[in-house]
Formats: sequence, structure tokens, C-alpha cells
Amino acid sequence: MSTPDPRDYTPDIAAPTDIAPLGRGGEKPAHEKTAGEDGGGYDWERIANDSGFAALKAAKRRFILPATIFFFVYYMTLPILVGFCPALMKTPVWGKVNIAYLFALSQFLMTWTLCALYVRAARRWDIMNTELLARFVPR
Repeated sequence: MSTPDPRDYTPDIAAPTDIAPLGRGGEKPAHEKTAGEDGGGYDWERIANDSGFAALKAAKRRFILPATIFFFVYYMTLPILVGFCPALMKTPVWGKVNIAYLFALSQFLMTWTLCALYVRAARRWDIMNTELLARFVPR
């Protein structure tokens, strides 16, 4: 049995090599604070009752619900068609490439398109959020 390397702090708890050492001193960074610890926060009760917040939630709901339903239906269509219409899905389109392969590949295109549409919509939501928070001065 060899002697442990004195530079190897792995077995020690709260060693200098730990990602988040125990008992660190000083104040937490702002991004680690909970809402209760962050004294300079917004009056979330007033924001929640604001019409701008309701508009932001409605805008998100108008995109997210239909997009989720569309994604789920489109995604589930392939296994359903393969199960109930195998002859149709085996139809060759180009060489050995059949409708099932094309449909499966189209799901990549559909996912990328939905992602791009989401990013575009999220930019609008970020603007709405910034405008909403600008109307409220942090405590």
C-alpha cells in the first residue's frame, strides 16, 4: 500500500479543489441568491397583477400551446402511419428511400423550424419583459 500523495485533496471534504467548498466566506454572488436573500428585488405581487404581465403570459401561451400540440401530433404521426399504413409508408420515392424515411427526416426540419420560431418569439417576450420590469422600480 502506497502513501497518499499530499497534493491530492480528493478524499478531503472542503478541500481547495472542491467545486463549492463548505463554509466559504463573504456574500453570495447575485446569481446564487434566492428570492428571499435578494433584498433589492421587485414587488412581484404588483407585477403579477399588472396587465402587462397578463399580456406576456397570453403571448407565451399563444405560441407554446399550439407549438407543443403540433410537435406532438407531427412526431406521433410517423409511428402511427407505420403501424396502420405500412404499405403506404413502404412506397419507394427515390431508390430505396421510402415515404417513412422521408417523413422521419422531415422531423428534423420541423424541429429546427420550430426552434427558430421559438427563438424569434422569445425575443419578443424578452422585450415585453424588459418593458414590464422598467415600469417597476426595485425595492
